[in-house]
Amino acid sequence: MAAAGTALRFLKSFSGASPPLFSLFNNPRLTRSVAPLLFFSSAGFSPQQRAFCSVVSGAVASGEATKPEPVELEKGVRIREFRKKLKIADIKGGPDQGLNRLGENLVVRGWVRTLRVQSSVTFIEVNDGSCLSNMQCVISSDAEGYDQVESGLISTGAAVWVQGTIVASQGSKQKVELNVDKLVTVGTSDPSFPIQKKRVSREFLRTKAHLRPRTNTFGAVSRVRNALAYATHKFFQENGFVWLSSPIITASDCEGAGEQFCVTTLLPLEQVPTSREATDSPVNAIPRTKDGLIDWSQDFFGKPAFLTVSGQLNAETYATALTDVYTFGPTFRAENSNTSRHLAEFWMIEPELAFADLEDDMACATAYLQYVVEYILENCKEDMDFFNTWIEKGIIARLSDVVEKRFVQLSYTDAVEILLKAKKTFEFPVTWGCDLQSEHERYITEEVFSGCPVIIRDYPKDIKAFYMRQNDDGKTVAAMDMLVPRVGELIGGSQREERLEYLEQRLDDLKLNKESYWWYLDLRRYGSVPHAGFGLGFERLVQFATGIDNIRDAIPFPRAPGSAEF
Repeated sequence: MAAAGTALRFLKSFSGASPPLFSLFNNPRLTRSVAPLLFFSSAGFSPQQRAFCSVVSGAVASGEATKPEPVELEKGVRIREFRKKLKIADIKGGPDQGLNRLGENLVVRGWVRTLRVQSSVTFIEVNDGSCLSNMQCVISSDAEGYDQVESGLISTGAAVWVQGTIVASQGSKQKVELNVDKLVTVGTSDPSFPIQKKRVSREFLRTKAHLRPRTNTFGAVSRVRNALAYATHKFFQENGFVWLSSPIITASDCEGAGEQFCVTTLLPLEQVPTSREATDSPVNAIPRTKDGLIDWSQDFFGKPAFLTVSGQLNAETYATALTDVYTFGPTFRAENSNTSRHLAEFWMIEPELAFADLEDDMACATAYLQYVVEYILENCKEDMDFFNTWIEKGIIARLSDVVEKRFVQLSYTDAVEILLKAKKTFEFPVTWGCDLQSEHERYITEEVFSGCPVIIRDYPKDIKAFYMRQNDDGKTVAAMDMLVPRVGELIGGSQREERLEYLEQRLDDLKLNKESYWWYLDLRRYGSVPHAGFGLGFERLVQFATGIDNIRDAIPFPRAPGSAEF
């Protein structure tokens, strides 16, 4: 037992001058008085600093401790109230584009996009990422901090703090500009900054993924992606769904394709050779069974484990208790495909509806897509105008069709007949029972139905996953794919097989280990109900909504074969 002693808990009020930038970032004219909160510190204090303490003493011999004496806390260091920063989007947004703020003295924080030095004034374009527009800051030689312009501290990429008055702009590109009173360089930018005013390719920007959000294109993609994610949660929450955090590590293969990343500790990093000269193979250290197979019982989870390809199976378990649920999280596919349509890490939206059939599933998918598309058209107008001008001309009209037009529904058999009659040569021949390729899907939605979204249903069971409900014909399953222009398949879903005997037979037919799905089969033993759901690759939705060609540009840090930077 420790020796008897007295423990002091100090409440320290900090004194002395604040850091220089502290007062800049927290202008007293822009803050409101707040109720004091107390900050406790165990650090030492000087005699000049007023401190308060409570005393806790203990007698080791008796094993008893006296009750702490109450101490009146007269004063503590205040913690500021959190406030939303005033951003460029707040200043220039709205129908007046900032004219309603004329004469206001404001602070803008951001990064320099361009700098133009003229004889009498200097123009600094500052962007803070809140919108596509820059704030044009006009600074004259008598403004505080102008020496930073003269010394070259202010350059493209530099972070700045600018205070000034909103005035009507003399230029035609913006309604208002900031007449600068004070300029502070928060962070300088080295001349090697790779994103200058000249245009660079998206291929180059993928090698600079840590800097590419500072460009117009990737800033706009990021904001639209954010809006789509917000609208996704908003749609499902408004319709009574419960969000489920599905596991990232799993022992199940939802799709049965076997293209999964294995998670194991059988090969510790310290045993991986760091040079070609290493002679001992770490593979020899992997435990084996008597038959020479990997002994997974000695692995971390006691069995083979993988990064998930889908949260669907887990979502089904909660749908049988909470009725309607959805997952929205990262998934992984170890498909060695280096194309503009594939990622090794991507996000999936997967709702599951209990007491629902395929018709309910298609209705939900249609309502969801129309909701999120309408949301970005209404709330991301500046970014959508940018995409319409620079990325894909006509994208706003295309997305408006999704919101306004009726979706077409046809069977897989009818779709195959349409393709067979097409006066077009496809790279992949079409036969009943084949898996439709992107070229087939885009032909149907773009050419046959003139850009209208199309839902194809009732696919052959041999090309679909084990969990899909078998139709009465014994050849097809209650599955559906939603096709949209430019992308092809955007949403895939089905009514799930709720009949235990059918599901067990399907697992046997596909030679899948039923023991691995014991809990999934239990859902059919205990209160099974008709249920359905769908999956949507979020990056494909971002592509569809922005017109971006390559899916690697629809996610902040793309993961693909041979690429795991950043």
